[in-house]
Amino acid sequence: MPNYKYQARKQGGASISGTVEAPSEQAAAEILKEQQLIVVSLKVNTFQKTIDKVMNIFNGVKRKDVIFFARQLSVMLNASVPLVKSLRVMVKQTNNAYFKVIIADIAADVDGGAKFSQSLSRYPKVFDNFFVHLVRAGETTGRLDKVLVYLADQIEKDYALRSRVTGAMIYPAFIFGVLIFMGIGMMIFVVPKFKDVFSTMGMDLPITTRMLIGTSDFMVSYWWMLFLVAIVFGVGIYLYGKSVSGKYYMDLLKIKAPIIGRIMWKTVMVRFSRSLSSLLSSGVPVTKSFEIVADIVNNEVYKKIFLKTAQEVEMGKTVSSILAQEKIVPPLVTNMINVGEESGKIDTVLTKVADFYEGETDSEVKALVSLIEPMVLILIGAAAMVLVMSVLMPMYQLTENFA
Repeated sequence: MPNYKYQARKQGGASISGTVEAPSEQAAAEILKEQQLIVVSLKVNTFQKTIDKVMNIFNGVKRKDVIFFARQLSVMLNASVPLVKSLRVMVKQTNNAYFKVIIADIAADVDGGAKFSQSLSRYPKVFDNFFVHLVRAGETTGRLDKVLVYLADQIEKDYALRSRVTGAMIYPAFIFGVLIFMGIGMMIFVVPKFKDVFSTMGMDLPITTRMLIGTSDFMVSYWWMLFLVAIVFGVGIYLYGKSVSGKYYMDLLKIKAPIIGRIMWKTVMVRFSRSLSSLLSSGVPVTKSFEIVADIVNNEVYKKIFLKTAQEVEMGKTVSSILAQEKIVPPLVTNMINVGEESGKIDTVLTKVADFYEGETDSEVKALVSLIEPMVLILIGAAAMVLVMSVLMPMYQLTENFA
């Protein structure tokens, strides 16, 4: 929480100075006023502010924290506890120090007359557009407590789905990383020892053995070059991934990749369907809903499609007819949306689509996990076979010569 230096006067006229912690300058002034002090000057402690900025780089608000915030706040609002008081209780209940400052700042804003949704929008990295617009809809309808419960449920489902997908990706990445590390170690430290043995034999070596020794010699002699190339390649990929075209093509690669691509695009369909259903059922206009969904699907390819949909809906076209033109949008989605448009229950239909693809994603993740072990075993077996054959074949030829 920000730290402020102050100079003030007591009621009797005596001067006093010190520091006070508060979420904002206005809140600091109110705290001093409650202590019956007349503020002469009040400014942020620059040293403390620098420390806070450095700490904020390492701090963050996890999705679990946001889920807990929404759920607990809804309970208090449902119990008729005023919003400002509920927020101040949440400051005490939250363990994340960085999140405490944010909630305290929001409480001070709301206490000063600002709307809750407006205060939340000041922290887009914590509360995205989806969260803010649903809260705004809850404020308009007077059902903020119910909206917060709904938000907590949706964020929890999204978090659980992403955790399952991420967990499925981490395991194979770790295994392949270990295999590469072991392979490099074998080439640099083990194969050169066999090379010394083979050099004393004075015989023609098999092609696989010569390739193995050649690769080993290159890695031993030019390891620094390989290291440099790996760094340059990694930095290049990172910078390209940050560019506009890079983000687009990297995301296109994700959804087109074999096996993993199916999981990726189905995950996007879950987030799209569930988020759009929530926004439409809360009364957010179709155009605005698509703009918000475009920001939260976390895929530039689909973002472009949804922004285009938002523009063409304003021109009078139906959502299903626009999405039907896009090859990477599954026909099931466009057909179900068409049914929803005709029946006037598009939000209900989208919920069913989200449930269907969530089940499909779970099945794909389980299938991927079941494929990992045999794939790893085959890869290890192939690498071991090449290594063993490259070493044993010269030994076998040597025994034949002696025989």
